[in-house]
Amino acid sequence: MTTLVLCVDRADDIGRTVGVSMPVDGWDAVQSLVTEVGLADPEDSTVNCLLEALRVTRDLRSDGEDALVAVVSGSGDTAVGADRSVAAQVDELLDRHDPDSAIIVTDSADDERLVPIVESRLPVDSVDRVVVRQARDIESTYYLLKQFLADEELRSTVLVPLGVGLLLLPVLLVRFSLPVALAGLASLLGAAVLYKGLAIDTYIARLPDRTRDALYSGQVSVVTYAVAGGLALVGAFLGALAVETTAEGVVVPVMQFAYSAIPWLALAALTASAGRLLDELIDSDRVPRPYLNLPFGVVALGLVVRGFAGYFLEREGVLGNLRLFGLTVPATERLALFVVSAIVVSLVGVRVAANVADHPEEEADVDAAERS
Repeated sequence: MTTLVLCVDRADDIGRTVGVSMPVDGWDAVQSLVTEVGLADPEDSTVNCLLEALRVTRDLRSDGEDALVAVVSGSGDTAVGADRSVAAQVDELLDRHDPDSAIIVTDSADDERLVPIVESRLPVDSVDRVVVRQARDIESTYYLLKQFLADEELRSTVLVPLGVGLLLLPVLLVRFSLPVALAGLASLLGAAVLYKGLAIDTYIARLPDRTRDALYSGQVSVVTYAVAGGLALVGAFLGALAVETTAEGVVVPVMQFAYSAIPWLALAALTASAGRLLDELIDSDRVPRPYLNLPFGVVALGLVVRGFAGYFLEREGVLGNLRLFGLTVPATERLALFVVSAIVVSLVGVRVAANVADHPEEEADVDAAERS
């Protein structure tokens, strides 16, 4: 079994440097060629490629294999002409030695384009790319950058936001100070990364089709989602109005916003979940347990958030004491009342869902009994 260790040179660096005719085959001929190329241009990476071909041949022979080293080089004014020249040289080597397989040694990605030409004529066991140690990091970076620029999705994800940011930076610098401009640019790039990372673009692309399907199918959730969106906007508006501009710090304004907005936001979530629940009931005549638990969970969460917000506001003196049945409820008891109410609502939801929701296991047992 003969293995052909083939050093390929698509750009004809060897031919231009020393002017020898191709192909060159045999240990002594290739060893002499290395000396000639090295003396003519010591900085040429082709010298390392030729030496690697000799090293691979030596290792194969030391393992007891019959190995032949050869060199082919493209010649021609065009890339097609160079490839055809290499194909003719490979055919000549096959006629001379009739090898069973080949190991290709290259020193660049451009030379690896010759691999299919060799594979069409001879089985290729391995492709060995030689990279000079001093330039390994530079060349690796070059090929990674080249691969990155060839990927359309990566270009649109990274280069487009970066280009828009660089275009906006001079405009922001003219209009605002340097810190404001940099902050705006960082916010823009962060929004672009989140937009792609959270797959918001995919959701937006599917949204028109999903909305059209929902309208054509007569789903109730289309209307309830619209109502829920309006209620959420009302809650956000009322929460913003409740924030006192004179309040110091961050905690108090946040608690004021939450205390005023939570009832409306919870109502919006209840409206949306009710529409989804009705759709499931209409489509399948049964309601899955998660859809029954959702309204109770929303109410319980709203009670907890409003209770804690009221507790902080009352301790800061922003909110007055709660009066219940003519009695004044202190801040701690007020928080406990909201938390206990939330737990009770959650337990009621679990109980209702357990009693109303269908049980697929029981239905399967009933169907199996009826078939038998």
